[in-house]
Amino acid sequence: MRTKQRGRRSWLQRLAAGTAALVLLVLAAGIGYFGYVLSRRSDQIALPAPTGQYKVGRTSFEWTDTARPDPFVSGLPRKLSVWLWYPAAADAGGQRAEYAPGLWDRLHLQGPIAPFEGRFESLQDKALRDVPVATGRHPVVVLEPGMGFSAPQYAVLAEDLASHGYLVAGVTPTYSANVTVLDGQVVGSLKSANPEDLGENTSSAVSEGDRLVRTWAADARFAAHQVASAGGLLTGHVDTGARVVYVGHSFGGAASLEACRLDARCGGAVDLDGSQFGEVVTAGLKAPMLLLGSEDSCITGRCGPAAAENKDDVDRAKRLLAASSGPTWCSTITGARHFNFTDYGIYYLAAPLRSFLALGNADGRKVLLQQNADVSGFVDHVVQGTPLPGLARC
Repeated sequence: MRTKQRGRRSWLQRLAAGTAALVLLVLAAGIGYFGYVLSRRSDQIALPAPTGQYKVGRTSFEWTDTARPDPFVSGLPRKLSVWLWYPAAADAGGQRAEYAPGLWDRLHLQGPIAPFEGRFESLQDKALRDVPVATGRHPVVVLEPGMGFSAPQYAVLAEDLASHGYLVAGVTPTYSANVTVLDGQVVGSLKSANPEDLGENTSSAVSEGDRLVRTWAADARFAAHQVASAGGLLTGHVDTGARVVYVGHSFGGAASLEACRLDARCGGAVDLDGSQFGEVVTAGLKAPMLLLGSEDSCITGRCGPAAAENKDDVDRAKRLLAASSGPTWCSTITGARHFNFTDYGIYYLAAPLRSFLALGNADGRKVLLQQNADVSGFVDHVVQGTPLPGLARC
């Protein structure tokens, strides 16, 4: 019996020693990987080079729509932060713009997961800060982000459009975005402006979307008007006779369609992977439209190759297409998911974090280049009448 007890004790000791060694090995590997992540998150990453002929400038505004009360905060007019990317003068030289300056750095993920996202300081932005606008008058494009996102997180798309000669007004929808900076303070989101159930296919979610899209569309149209009358840096450089184009991602895509429906000067609208909401679904568009989806969405009226069948999204898209009289193009970017239409496609994201985000298996930089080519090609077509190769009619 004593021999058996000694044998059992010896086996337990070996098991304990082996377990301790395994734990130490896992801890060492974890510490080593974390150290690797900390070194990688500061690596310099250049934003994709704009493909147009112009250098790119960037400035920002805080505009108040005194004629419109804010629907989310009683007693206050609607106030918006708007970033403007624009074609810069050929001889412009100056300081490079920071990707997310000052309090905008709060766009970085917070809390314990923060170290797994690259530092914004490591992003090499192509835009020049507050430099003169290129000679001539330039058409206006309004860019709206997805729900929870902010305009700065679409710098890659905005800079490419600006390099093609457009004044790109990126609107951050106050109280819907997780981060807005106004009056030197960070403004967060409110449930009334960023409801949790918006992505669900329920009647209440659709009603919420139809309600919110009216505010976002009004924001977009207000921004277009303000650019045309801004003065200052833009004096003499806004082509007020040209058509306005509305471009948006996710819920911003739905808002862009609705803004275009309401704006007689709209030359076209782009919906980047956004389920459609609002009256435009049943009234349609007279202006040209581009629906550009990910491989796991159904926003073009057909579900992508990696999408689960979503009857509600398909139905809304088909009703929109049936009601629209303007020419419409539809396309799906293979290997892209919802976040690939934002700058997340180029951020450094360590494996534990990346797996939780809606990013496809395609190279993020290549997806953004494809998106930029499709969007800039569409905008050039509807504003300047250039040919539109590579995109198929719906």
